[in-house]
Amino acid sequence: MKFLIINGPNLNLLGRREPDIYGDQSYEALCRMIREHAEQNGSTADFFQSNHEGAIIDAIHAADGVYDAIIINPAAYTHYSYAILDALKAVDVPAYEVHISHIDERESFRAISVTAPACVGQLYGHGFDGYLMAMDYFLEGGK
Repeated sequence: MKFLIINGPNLNLLGRREPDIYGDQSYEALCRMIREHAEQNGSTADFFQSNHEGAIIDAIHAADGVYDAIIINPAAYTHYSYAILDALKAVDVPAYEVHISHIDERESFRAISVTAPACVGQLYGHGFDGYLMAMDYFLEGGK
């Protein structure tokens, strides 16, 4: 399988940004872990991170016909980006939404995801492992 891993705003600051919530491992460590998991399963993973909503939408559009699945952490856009929701619905690439932290145990607005309805599932609170769990869903035949 060919995966596109999309990460939204501020995830490039992993390891430095609120380590009590997101842990002390870097974004590079996350990408390395995902890449290794993909390779161990005969797959590939490409990565895209942006702090800009339009760039994320462009990456989703460009994934159509190129990738088998998208693993997306829209970050703060999760809670209000109907544009990302529409982009995910517009392409013929299944997506799984992932969040590192327990979004249901934080500020009340974080418990609401407007992007999840365009995804085949949502995982949160599993740290970096949530990305691997989402990949495994697709590797095991989920669509």
